[in-house]
Amino acid sequence: MQAYSLYEGSFSVDSSKKFIPFDPTQHDKKDRPGSLFIHVHPFLIESAGGLLLLDTGLGFTNEEGGLLLHDNIREKGFDPNDIRYVLLSHLHKDHASGMVTGENGNIRLAFPEAEYVIQRGEWEDAYSGKSDSYKTEIFDILQRSGNLLLVEGDGALNNEIRYEVSGGHTAHHQVFHIRTGGEHFFFGGDEAPEPEQFFRNFAAKYDFDGRKSMTLRQQYWEQGCAEDWVFLMYHSTNIAIGRPEAKEDGDYRLVDAVGK
Repeated sequence: MQAYSLYEGSFSVDSSKKFIPFDPTQHDKKDRPGSLFIHVHPFLIESAGGLLLLDTGLGFTNEEGGLLLHDNIREKGFDPNDIRYVLLSHLHKDHASGMVTGENGNIRLAFPEAEYVIQRGEWEDAYSGKSDSYKTEIFDILQRSGNLLLVEGDGALNNEIRYEVSGGHTAHHQVFHIRTGGEHFFFGGDEAPEPEQFFRNFAAKYDFDGRKSMTLRQQYWEQGCAEDWVFLMYHSTNIAIGRPEAKEDGDYRLVDAVGK
């Protein structure tokens, strides 16, 4: 299997929408009341057509000012400059802040050889000023670069990569189906962010359309079980890359997939 989690860390998020690093060996959840606790997993896929990066994380840096996302890619044995496509489910800051780097005081694209694939409606919504979940100063760098690829609706980049507008978490959120190396990888962004949400029916207040997201999760799970998808779950606290496995009673559970 050629999919990898580029785990950026664990964080608490309160009403301020700030992501504060959370280490359970050093911190106590009781000290952060009213907070959600999540992990952040951008993903790397080695496809026949080149390296694919799915969402770019929070853009946190190491002690030298280098992008942690770059470090994580190198730890997997790859060069960040070899990324062919950056596939973005949506542009909230916890998914898109790593699209640029400010190393050496020069803000530039983090993946200068890649095309950044974004839904046109999501791009326009980000600039509308209606939500503080977007960091438009980052998008300005991308807009000037010539590396921006705006897509509309459902479609395919090539014979391996297909995108679909889902519209649950944000109005123009998109999901990706990547078929390569005999596998069908599915990246649901914030509409399928962790395994537990496949097994609990609820409409989340943080979604643009919570009921639609709830319905989509059930559709993704049922189809993924039938077609043996590999799920890539961006905010998972346990299984980030998982495959459905049939149980004796005929239901399915999610198990760790090889090669995360």
